[in-house]
Amino acid sequence: MDEQVQQCLAELRARAQGFVPEVGIVLGSGLGGLAGEVHVVASLPYGELPGFPVPGVGGHAGRLVLGRFRDTPVALLQGRSHYYEHGRADTMKAPVRVLSALGCKTLLLTNAAGSLRPEMAPGSVMMVTDHINFTGQSPLFGETGDARFVDMIDAYDPDLRQRLRVAAASAGVRLHEGVYIWFSGPSFETPAEIRAAGRLGADAVGMSTVPEVILARHAGMKVAALSVITNFAAGLGGEKPSHLETLRVAAQRGGEDLRRILNVFFAS
Repeated sequence: MDEQVQQCLAELRARAQGFVPEVGIVLGSGLGGLAGEVHVVASLPYGELPGFPVPGVGGHAGRLVLGRFRDTPVALLQGRSHYYEHGRADTMKAPVRVLSALGCKTLLLTNAAGSLRPEMAPGSVMMVTDHINFTGQSPLFGETGDARFVDMIDAYDPDLRQRLRVAAASAGVRLHEGVYIWFSGPSFETPAEIRAAGRLGADAVGMSTVPEVILARHAGMKVAALSVITNFAAGLGGEKPSHLETLRVAAQRGGEDLRRILNVFFAS
């Protein structure tokens, strides 16, 4: 365990003595309002935690919240840092490793994404079943030892996916399923890139999540991920993609359905 992780653990344990989270949650663009569902035990800005990147993107508050989401003790990351902000795929390494060291056995990731499927319109929620890393980058570059050769079969845990299906059905929310493709950003994709992504088998496109999945699997955590669809990908809809639209849809239609799913998921 590196020194930064140890320092973070000491700070968090001093703020929330005896609290051991079971699930880590990462909230994506425009989804920070879900933190309001948590009964807070302690809350710290990323700037007070060594190694935590301060997000530089709208819709990412940059806080770690410890508390209970319904019946489940959680550690919630209210926002993330992205590859395009620093040119580093491992920018979320410290946060993910701190969650694991705190006791989280599971990591639930959320993001805002663009749809490649006509029936999966803005406001939909998609459960990620697999991903395509279109960037060629890895957060494990520079790691040593055999553990860096991470098995990515069933990276999105089948049991967690089934629990999310049941939770969505109980909440009365249509849950789409599909493959997420990671582009580096920050520019949105070209229509030609989206056509290529579709031929590769992608169903949704975004600029995050995949590095965190790899880091979590390296740490031995189980992973699940949900995408809130905020727009049709480039060339597939009548409007041009924009970050403001991403934040608006994530915070409203898609965010509400995501909240309903998670309320059932964490009560079970």
